[in-house]
Amino acid sequence: MRPDILFPLFAPVTSLPGIGPRFAKLFAKLTGEKVVDLCWHRPSGIVDRRLSPKLADAPENAIVTLTVVVGRHRKPASPRLPWKVRCSDETGTIDLVFFNAKEDYLAKTLPEGETRVVSGRVERYGSELQMIHPDHIVKPGEIDRLLRIEPTYPLTAGLTPKLVGRAVQAAVERAPALFEWLDPAFQSRRGWAGWQESLRRLHAPQSLDDLSPEQPERARLAYDELLANQIALALVRLQQKRRTGRRLAGDGSLRGRLVAALPYRLTASQAQAIEEIAGDMAAPAPMVRLLQGDVGSGKTVVALLAMAIAAEAGAQAALLAPTEILARQHFATIDPLARAAGLEIALLTGRDRGKARTGILTGLAEGRLRLAVGTHALLQEDVEFKDLGLAVVDEQHRFGVHQRLLLAEKGQSPDVLVMTATPIPRTLMMTAYGDLETSRLTEKPAGRRPIDTRTLPLERLEEVVGGVERAIRQGARVYWICPLVQESELVDLANAEARAADLKRRLGPRIGLVHGQQKAAERDAAMAGFAAGEIDLLVATTVVEVGVDVPAATVMVIEHAERFGLAQLHQLRGRIGRSDKPSTCLLLYQAPLGETARARLKIMRETDDGFRIAEEDLRLRGAGELLGTRQSGMPEFRLADLAVHGELLAAARDDAKLILDRDPDLAGPRGKALRTLLYLFERDAVVKTLRSG
Repeated sequence: MRPDILFPLFAPVTSLPGIGPRFAKLFAKLTGEKVVDLCWHRPSGIVDRRLSPKLADAPENAIVTLTVVVGRHRKPASPRLPWKVRCSDETGTIDLVFFNAKEDYLAKTLPEGETRVVSGRVERYGSELQMIHPDHIVKPGEIDRLLRIEPTYPLTAGLTPKLVGRAVQAAVERAPALFEWLDPAFQSRRGWAGWQESLRRLHAPQSLDDLSPEQPERARLAYDELLANQIALALVRLQQKRRTGRRLAGDGSLRGRLVAALPYRLTASQAQAIEEIAGDMAAPAPMVRLLQGDVGSGKTVVALLAMAIAAEAGAQAALLAPTEILARQHFATIDPLARAAGLEIALLTGRDRGKARTGILTGLAEGRLRLAVGTHALLQEDVEFKDLGLAVVDEQHRFGVHQRLLLAEKGQSPDVLVMTATPIPRTLMMTAYGDLETSRLTEKPAGRRPIDTRTLPLERLEEVVGGVERAIRQGARVYWICPLVQESELVDLANAEARAADLKRRLGPRIGLVHGQQKAAERDAAMAGFAAGEIDLLVATTVVEVGVDVPAATVMVIEHAERFGLAQLHQLRGRIGRSDKPSTCLLLYQAPLGETARARLKIMRETDDGFRIAEEDLRLRGAGELLGTRQSGMPEFRLADLAVHGELLAAARDDAKLILDRDPDLAGPRGKALRTLLYLFERDAVVKTLRSG
């Protein structure tokens, strides 16, 4: 149960003054639905209201706080015109201007003849001073409340700066004093205040420097968030170690036949990864291991050999892929090898119906089918395994931990192998996969050649089309990547549909089109035509980013390459260079390039090392943007910035290990404070797994 002391923070935002159901929907979009979400909504700027001149000295276009006497209200002749209130001090006059004004509100707020303090931006209109919609209007006794520096916050359409600022301040005032969960010596060394005081200081910046992620109050709160993350992951790992799995150790017979059927020798890192996986599977605790391999490094073969270990031990194995294209491709790679080793393998996707589907389900339930490859269809309730020993999850960042667990629930504590072709920087590895052991494939299979990567301005498009035409005549197959599916009024970027039509007109009919808005069957047909050589050039959006394998493709053109992230460019480029033929990637950019875009394209020219590219991407873009989507399975940090707080993350990881070594059930005094921390950052699920409740 969440501690009572946190209840005010986990109340809905409607419990704050001035937020009704209509505004609650907008706050849910901007910050979240609970009061605590507003506490994590950081200031993005400041407004200094301390300048309080006489009217004659008020600088134009500056924010000032003025003490004035309210004069005559000038009601407009038409509702479309502004309402003006003439005010003055002993040095001059100013008009306060209101559009769509309510007469009774203005009469009450600005009564004629009385003194008021107004704060806002002063402008000159002709020879007159004016202030349009003052930010604040108060009585003289409240002037001290205004003469200060005020934080400003990110907004969304429909919410005003005043409303958001007031709501955040009300949320921060609700923050209770909590028992300290930090180690006293560590806290003292860092010079950090307590949690409550740090939160208050975060929302009361006195200068632009105070908005820096390195400021003590932000660093303290970032550390709290990272510590909650690391303890949660360490607890998950502890639970896995406590679970009793079973030893899966084969005799090597199937693996021997599979390796003999391969058209090449395993790389050193493939052999090492298989050894690590076999060691985990032979241990009594269930394996949870991450297999990281750059594009084309041979992860599918490693997964198949791991699946063979399960089959040798008399159990079943399943591989879960995020898309049908990827599932079919894994099946195409695995099926001939499995057959050569005498293993039958089934493919299950959402498209399978009727007798074929029933046959597969029966085979899995009876245990006749040892191996299965599939999409989310494998997670459906009616899919039962007789004895699932190994679950392989591909492209983990496309699935949350939830789906990983769903597949694991299909067996009795099966081993889990998670694969990704998205190289993940070390700091992100620690935050997202701290519960996993890791194997890395660092080499490309023998015979692969480096890709010649060049950057060209879009003005040279005609030359590029001519070059592509010559390449096709010499037998090349070409990817042409566009950032948009259709024309957009909002951005002037190349769109796939128009580009495909244009290239068809110039190069002939053997042009295909693939994008995310097509029906799956249409998309698969275009991909199959390209793979079979019936299509010479495939125009596509980033749907081809992950896992599409056409070894004959040797040319890639990426339009508006400056609009893509580094990791995405690297993934796209990885679709070529998958054979022993030379390959070329052309990155077309719209000049002039910004600093970040230029750095990104420079790195792409310099290296094809996915791990170096991932580290650079984190440095250039920050963790929040790096994986593109909230559904990435990566934790979303509100206070920590991994590009800045990497050293704090390492400290939090060490701290979490030390804490759980001493007090694995968080039962001691510091342990109880840490439980509150886990609830504060909504890591409730792991608290429930603790044996002492």
